[in-house]
Amino acid sequence: MIRRLDPGTRSKIAAGEVVARPASVAVELVENALDAGAETVEIEVDGDGTDRIRVADDGRGMAESDAALAVERHTTSKLSAADDLETVETLGFRGEALPSIAAAAARLELTTNDGGPRGTRVVVDGGGDATDGEHDKTVSPAGRARGTTVEVTGLFSDRPARKKSLASPKAEFARVSAVVTRYALTRPDVRFVLRHDGRETLATPGTDRFADALLAVYGRDAASHASTFDSSREVSAAGETATVEVDGALCHPEVTRSRRDHVHVSVNGRALAEPRLRRAVADGYGTLLPDGREPVGVVRLRLPPAWVDHNVHPAKDEVGFRDADAVAEAVESSVRDALSTADLRRSGEVAMDLDSSLAPVEAASVFDDLRVIGRFRGLYLLCEAGDELLVVDQHAAHERINYERLREAVESAGIDAVSVDPPATVSLSPTDAALLDANRDLVEKLGFRVAEFGDGSRSGSGTGTYRVEAVPAPLGRPFAPDALADVVADVAAGDDADPRDELLKDLACHPSIKAGDDLTDDDAARLVERLGSCETPYTCPHGRPTVLAIDEETFVRGFGRRSGRLG
Repeated sequence: MIRRLDPGTRSKIAAGEVVARPASVAVELVENALDAGAETVEIEVDGDGTDRIRVADDGRGMAESDAALAVERHTTSKLSAADDLETVETLGFRGEALPSIAAAAARLELTTNDGGPRGTRVVVDGGGDATDGEHDKTVSPAGRARGTTVEVTGLFSDRPARKKSLASPKAEFARVSAVVTRYALTRPDVRFVLRHDGRETLATPGTDRFADALLAVYGRDAASHASTFDSSREVSAAGETATVEVDGALCHPEVTRSRRDHVHVSVNGRALAEPRLRRAVADGYGTLLPDGREPVGVVRLRLPPAWVDHNVHPAKDEVGFRDADAVAEAVESSVRDALSTADLRRSGEVAMDLDSSLAPVEAASVFDDLRVIGRFRGLYLLCEAGDELLVVDQHAAHERINYERLREAVESAGIDAVSVDPPATVSLSPTDAALLDANRDLVEKLGFRVAEFGDGSRSGSGTGTYRVEAVPAPLGRPFAPDALADVVADVAAGDDADPRDELLKDLACHPSIKAGDDLTDDDAARLVERLGSCETPYTCPHGRPTVLAIDEETFVRGFGRRSGRLG
């Protein structure tokens, strides 16, 4: 039942009041559909979403009286008093979302049926805030099966400053796609369909299997290299103890991305772009991940409602916890334990190009007087340099060498591209496909030539399928076609960085010496010499140190000696 909130409760609600962009509307309407018990949610977007967003579900609809009240301010079916905010288990406050959206749109049309012989249509026209705080609305009978459809048109039509602040239409749709993707993965029991300008970009089957949802979003490779897990942890705060239940699906470390956007988390059913929890998932992988790579996975948390505050962020991107550190540790340990029992055998060989990357150089090396005296754990080279012991990270060192060689070649001759014959087929998630569409010109300037498979058709899984016809090949070293997803993400992220430089950093990493690669004495010596001739020898391209120095005085103090060897 929809009811009005009292003034005290209104003052405590922050979420659901801010409609910042089309993706905000998608969040509110999808969450309303899930709260209504929907088994299927269909989302349609025209243009960037300001033209039209339509969300239809087959959940519990509303009676006429409730539907008419739902579009008025400070009404909801989910709260009756301020105290309910502490224990609310729904995703949002339906009566709060609809009037907020209506205030920002030229028109909002709500069509709903709670299972009766006829449905109800409520239309709110005009946008903006009425002088009495409410909007003019019309209520009429409508034909509809059980469920609810909300159609929003002309978003921000009377707010030109807000509309002007939006990104490009393709970038705004990519944000909507990211929202729907998060829910499609964290709610595999619900069938999701997303259409953009009449074209289906995502379809999940709603089988309640993580593997099926991953297949729809990321394709067969990710779905076949994923393990499900289910665990629980006890956490304590202020003398109270609670159980944190954690479950989901984790892709094996050979399936990675360049950014953490592909870690999808939810808390008590709400899908979030929560950075702290994403980091906890990545920390759970530990050293299983290659340097500079991030995991792909779905992790869901459930804990007592009183331990979670969903009301701390207007856009619902973050939540508050009674003890955030304890919750993050529960996630990290759950992921670590799950991976420790999974079959993580990797396939393929590590690319090595020591002969070319460690070729002699004319430049002087700052490590000319350094002597390699040993190795530690197949990763660190121990070197003697005067009164210091230098420890060189062989992977970071080789990455720096490769990066500077690539950068020099690109600055003088640009990025060469080579044809892929026959063209390689690459599947992109719906969000990555939208990002590619939004940044295609720049991606192609970097050396990729990409065509949509089957003249723009989508594969049956819902992923975007593309033919990669050419790839960048600086210094004659071609990118793998499946690196397209990482390049698209790097380009779309912006960060005011030169996308060519980000491309070279990724390319420098992949063929570099890895932990556990056994170097000969000559290879180790050449690696250190070549590192010393680099322009920036003390960090890798991603900013990690390549060399740590331990002076003799450290050993003197540690061993309680009076002086060093020569003192």
